[in-house]
Amino acid sequence: MKILLKKDIENLGFQYDELDVKPGYARNYLIPKGYAVLALPGTIKNTHEILKQRSKKEHFLIKQSKEIEDKLRKLTIKIPVKVGKGGKFFGSINNQYLMKILNKEGIFIDKRFIRIPGNKVIKTIGRHQAKIRLHLKREFTLNFEVLSSSSQ
Repeated sequence: MKILLKKDIENLGFQYDELDVKPGYARNYLIPKGYAVLALPGTIKNTHEILKQRSKKEHFLIKQSKEIEDKLRKLTIKIPVKVGKGGKFFGSINNQYLMKILNKEGIFIDKRFIRIPGNKVIKTIGRHQAKIRLHLKREFTLNFEVLSSSSQ
């Protein structure tokens, strides 16, 4: 019996795969659970159209992420912060702060896609890194430096 998978199923196939399985397996398990549908000509045509549209969108998103990555490579970020006696740092730097800095440079990335490893906020002076998810398959490591702007 020909079916189309609606979800990824371990040891069977991935979403939108067209498979030939035993009728009992399809009727009693895959179709009632919502994992698959019968592979009728109309369903197959719709699936191919969905995959074609996704492919076009995917190519556009990958191209766009490469352009952003090129801009990020050329960028040098130095963040001046106020530091008091004993090197105490006033405030902290988080993903939202980094998003605002990138926005000023003309790179628009949502704060949800900026990850600071470890404790998620930076409270020390020095070199740091943040991971920026540009696409499902692309991630960029942004290097930046936190500098002391004034000592009291």
